[in-house]
Formats: sequence, C-alpha cells, structure tokens
Amino acid sequence: MSGHSKWATTKHKKAAIDSKRSGVFTKIIREMTTAARLGGGDPEGNARLRTAILKAKEANMPADNIKRAIQKGTGEIAGVVYDEMTYEGYGPGGVALLIQIMTDNKNRTAPEIRHLLSKHGGNLGETGSVGWMFDKRGYLTFPKKKTDEDRLMSVALDAGAEDIRSGDDENYEVITLPADFEKIKKILEDAKMVPAFSEVTYLPQTTIALEQKEAEQMIKIMEALEDHDDVQNVSANFDISDDIMEKINAS
Repeated sequence: MSGHSKWATTKHKKAAIDSKRSGVFTKIIREMTTAARLGGGDPEGNARLRTAILKAKEANMPADNIKRAIQKGTGEIAGVVYDEMTYEGYGPGGVALLIQIMTDNKNRTAPEIRHLLSKHGGNLGETGSVGWMFDKRGYLTFPKKKTDEDRLMSVALDAGAEDIRSGDDENYEVITLPADFEKIKKILEDAKMVPAFSEVTYLPQTTIALEQKEAEQMIKIMEALEDHDDVQNVSANFDISDDIMEKINAS
C-alpha cells in the first residue's frame, strides 16, 4: 500500500470533521480565486475552476461564498493575489515531501513551514531535490464493501483510467491522467460508483516503510502541514504497516 493511499484513507475518515473547519473553506476559496484569475470565471472553459467548484460543493460551501471567490479572481470585486509555489523537503526516515503552497506572503510562509518540519524531525530541501520522485495523477478511492471490483474495473478502464488497484483492506484505487480526472470521475458517478475520496495530486513512485516512532512523527507532520492555511496539498512517499498503524491508533 502506498503512503499516499494510507494518508488518503485517514483524511477521508476525518472528512466529516474537517469539512466543518473554516480552514477547509479557506483553502478552497484560494484555489477558486486563483483559478478564476488565471483562467477566467467561466467554469465551462476553465477546468481548474470547475474542479475547485466541485470540491467546494462537496464541502457544502454556500453558493454566495463560491460566487465571491470567483469574482475576486476575475477582479469584479477586490481580492488578494496569491502566489503558488512548491516546497520540497524531507520527513523522518528520509521520507520525501512535496508541499503545494498558495500564499499572499512568501516571506511569512517559508519560515513557518521550515519551523513546522524541524519541530517534527523533518527539514526543507532544495528545489528539485524530491520532485522527480512523484507523478501528477488523478486519484480516487472506492470502499470495497460498497463496490463491485469487476464492475469498477470495467467502467474505469473503458473510461480511460490509467490503473485500478487494491489500495488497502478497505479501498480500491483508481488512477487517472490529470486531464482525464474530471471525465472519469463523472462517468463513475453516473454509473452509481461515487468515490469516497478524490483529488488531483502527486503520487509517489516508490514508498519508504516507517517504524512506529518515525510513523508517529510523519503523521504529525502531515497533520500540521494540512492544518496550515497556506498549504493546499501534501504528497509524501511513506508506508505504514497495518500493525504499526494499529499501535499508533491504540496509543
């Protein structure tokens, strides 16, 4: 099982709580505003904005919030301009970290992320130090208890999915090229197969198995990064065995 799928499963279990937190809305609003600024306010002609709007609706964001975020991006109302960048770094045990940032103050964000990593046994790296270890892909998970594997495989492959695999004991994973993500997600949903979790992200090519202490530190890093308002997404190439995960959950 990839470290990404393990973390995605954890994030999905937290989704009901996270969706109520203002930080989730903040991240989505920034994405919609930036997408509208770069590609225009019409979601029909702006795939990035269309994806962000879908994420906003999944998080039950009010329609007025969505409208204002887009208007800020198009300049119809005053808004903040955010810079996008990717930080690369390392976690405990040599885990590679790819951190996607959206900030209105680079001078503030960089030292905050550096401090956050060092606090939990990690550090920032040079540009290009770990990015080559990841591939940008669409990523969807489907609960095994509610999903027929053969049907999922048939529909997803016919729709153009790159790969379908057994991610863990609870979920199947569907991997797509970024450009095919929306199309394949809609085809699966139309076939009554709704993903438990879905996003366009960076998937690790290989993973590093962590022992309990390193795994605990790594989970703290991931949670702290995703709690930071300027962090839009985090990818990491770690793997935690089910035995160690059970010990962590029990502690």
